[in-house]
Amino acid sequence: MPAFVTLSGRSVRLEPLSLAVVDDLVAAASEDRSTYAFTRVPDGREEMTSYVEAALAEQAEGRTLPFAIRWLHTDRIVGATRLMHLEYWQGPLPWPPGTRGVVGEVPSVADIGYTWLAASAQGTSVNRESKYLMLSLAFETWQVHRITLKADVRNLRSRAAIEALGARLDGVRRADSRGADDTVRDTAYYSILACEWPEVRERMHARLGLVSAA
Repeated sequence: MPAFVTLSGRSVRLEPLSLAVVDDLVAAASEDRSTYAFTRVPDGREEMTSYVEAALAEQAEGRTLPFAIRWLHTDRIVGATRLMHLEYWQGPLPWPPGTRGVVGEVPSVADIGYTWLAASAQGTSVNRESKYLMLSLAFETWQVHRITLKADVRNLRSRAAIEALGARLDGVRRADSRGADDTVRDTAYYSILACEWPEVRERMHARLGLVSAA
């Protein structure tokens, strides 16, 4: 399974998710819950504890790498995110089809998801830099072939943020899952391939002010 890691940027630090930050996450999620129309975010300490425990159980299986997001500007935990649906293509194909193979040390593909932010951190550089740190880990350390990002097709704000990264729309899966509002949601799937990462990285550098825009 991937090693625990802390990812540090200029304005955010992604810290390994743990039960020690449950109260901080509860405070972040309680700021303005009206902003979570299309995002399922734990409400209250009991839900948040279950949320963290479930993420840690998946991490123990090598299927996810979850983070708490610390906004360095305020030194507060302002949300959570994760690299998830980690797949390992090394070794023999599992048999019978559909069974889980042996988990390796380095994932071959992954999703970025379960991202939510406190209302005060929304619309800032927190989300963009968090994505940059995870993409850098995935493409430059793990050398994955693909990163997938997805959003409720109705969530135009989230989709615009994904598209601004440089991710390409793969398509819309109809009746994909249960939505945060208890409807049946269609999901827009986006991806970034390894061969596209250098261009995406330069684009993100410019938007984050790491280099001058061309």
